[in-house]
Amino acid sequence: MPKRLIRDLADRLDRLLLPLTSRSGFVASAYYLFLSRRFRREHRAVLAGRLAYQQGLNAPLRSSPLLRRNTHRLEKGLVMRPRQAVFAADYIEETVAELARLRVSGRLDPIEDKWATDVLAEYFRVVADTAPISRARALFERSGPRTVEGPGPACAPRPRGHAPVSGVSYEQFLDLCRQRRSVRWFEQRHVPADLVTKALAAAVQAPSACNRQPFLFRYFDDPADARRIAAIAMGTTGYAQNVPAVVVLLGDLGCYPDERDRHVAYIDASLAAMQFMLALETLGLASCPINWPDIEPLERAMAQALDLPWHLRPVMLIALGYPDPQGGVPFSAKKPSQSLLRTSNDYTP
Repeated sequence: MPKRLIRDLADRLDRLLLPLTSRSGFVASAYYLFLSRRFRREHRAVLAGRLAYQQGLNAPLRSSPLLRRNTHRLEKGLVMRPRQAVFAADYIEETVAELARLRVSGRLDPIEDKWATDVLAEYFRVVADTAPISRARALFERSGPRTVEGPGPACAPRPRGHAPVSGVSYEQFLDLCRQRRSVRWFEQRHVPADLVTKALAAAVQAPSACNRQPFLFRYFDDPADARRIAAIAMGTTGYAQNVPAVVVLLGDLGCYPDERDRHVAYIDASLAAMQFMLALETLGLASCPINWPDIEPLERAMAQALDLPWHLRPVMLIALGYPDPQGGVPFSAKKPSQSLLRTSNDYTP
């Protein structure tokens, strides 16, 4: 029987079963266990991520998801109004122990060391003592310096009024957003690595749940490599051969101990991607985010091309380069902002 006919019959059966399979979580799970394989890679990736997280608790790391998460939790406690006299008692020993462990390993990134140290120093300055807090304080004082030298001011929380002011008006920012369009036709010029690094400096300022920043930007600036990688994705037919450089944005599921956070890597990576693409515009570069649907043969091809461990999953690709001034750009009419704002439970399109 031809493959096309088999697919058509399977799709027809799927549509017929939808009223039943969407009725309950149990039936939905049974459907994806016995009748569909579409979530198997995600299931394995989540479990591989949990394993990578557990293994990281005993490995020398440059950046620790546990330390980053707990340090940010301390920051949130420090800025609460009113601030509790005692907080974080249930995880403060774990936090200080992780910092001490990573200092011994000698691999902890100096910026992360300074941030955690400054926040912990402020925490111990203001918090009232309990038994676990006293034990953690003693370990903190034994484990190394209570201040870490580094560029810039202390990394403890500070009033909003101390934040830098950009001077960018709403109209200027809106113009930048309108300037950024998905460009598929590029000049065949090399993209300097320092411009990509500058754009990444803007990307890392994006918000991230508990500041874990669970993503990596895998960059290909050799045109042959960039075109080979871009061609793996759907939707690049007809212009993949014109891409001079490409980023594969990867979500790191190894930053989470539990399944409940499995979507956060995709959210945080996407927030960073938008700031990355806006920053490229200010540097004279253009970009095209390339959708990455969860299609097993493509997932397998990308995993092989990048030699990816199971807990790293592609979120999207971003083609980038100097835009060809004569290259066409779709108009892509956007929905009116008023149509996307809801003040009631009317969710109809």
